[in-house]
Amino acid sequence: MIVLKAPQEKLLTALQAVAGIVERRHTLPILANVLLRKTGETIEFTTSDLEIQVRTSAELGGDAGSLSTTVGARKLIDILRTLPGDQVVSLSANGAKLTLQGGKSRFTLQTLPAEDFPLVNEAVDFGPVFSVPQKTLKGLIDQVHFAMAVHDIRYYLNGILFVAEGKTLTLVATDGSRLALAQAQLEADIPKQEVILPRKTVLELMRLLKDGGKDGSGDDVIEMRFAGNQAKFSFSGMEFVTKLVEGKYPDYNRVIPKNHKNIITLGRATLLSSLQRAAILTSEKFKGVRLNIEPGALRIASSNAEQEEAKEEIEIDYDGPSIEVGFNVTYLMDALSNMGQEMVRLEMHDGSSAALITVPEQEGFKYVVMPMRI
Repeated sequence: MIVLKAPQEKLLTALQAVAGIVERRHTLPILANVLLRKTGETIEFTTSDLEIQVRTSAELGGDAGSLSTTVGARKLIDILRTLPGDQVVSLSANGAKLTLQGGKSRFTLQTLPAEDFPLVNEAVDFGPVFSVPQKTLKGLIDQVHFAMAVHDIRYYLNGILFVAEGKTLTLVATDGSRLALAQAQLEADIPKQEVILPRKTVLELMRLLKDGGKDGSGDDVIEMRFAGNQAKFSFSGMEFVTKLVEGKYPDYNRVIPKNHKNIITLGRATLLSSLQRAAILTSEKFKGVRLNIEPGALRIASSNAEQEEAKEEIEIDYDGPSIEVGFNVTYLMDALSNMGQEMVRLEMHDGSSAALITVPEQEGFKYVVMPMRI
């Protein structure tokens, strides 16, 4: 039976959409496979790692009839990548094997039974569906993802908090030393829902979400539904189901400083490039830079164990008290390099308090970074 017959590019696109979560080595060998379900000319591609399940479908020709099987996802992708993009490829089923043919190339691949593939049991208690343009959600994730913890013992920090309430969608990430918050407006009122998406889910969504679309309609919209232990996303012909991180997220509102009186507004690119230069001479372990804020000038200094020093100075419009404060330079650079705006606002109280970075033209973004002793 000819399972499919289509241009290499079309098949590769469908496989790459679902293969991001597939591990090459897994305790369950079948999880290295993609589940193929053929009905007529439509083939459904499903992958899973037991925590996340991704599904998409494509019209790829072939013989009429139905078939379900699983085959190594990465192997299939690796073979397709080496074939020309405009070449028509076919996939034929013969017993427990699949044969991929393109031009004069022929590959015989082993399969595993479709009934052994562990599908994620979808929750029955999903809340109301709500949607935002893909571009909006991708922008929110881009603005906060870098502040997620990595392998933290406080497991609830290894992900992003999603809060949908009223007409506002809020995303929060923190690793205990810094916190990033970004907000967007929803079209409809939503009863309060609060979930923590795992780190792997966040990174996969970043890979799959599109920036594009002239308007927020059609394929450019992502629909979201949250349940007690699951989240479901539908976009661009794909369905994405993920387990959630269980646990209570810290009260982020208590962390965000209020009423800082000492405020500097300056160019984001200028500040970022000064910090990048100063970072070259920080010590590998501490990555600390010293900021001296004085009337008319922001001075940035760093040094290392070899007694090398870097000094930068930026002219600023500021006439408040002098403040000297130390920061992990990576934390500052992460925030600045994940923004697209021209100007940033730095709000300080004194040298021992957390700093608040905001964007003048975007009220919904806040980044808090704790000072460090240098």
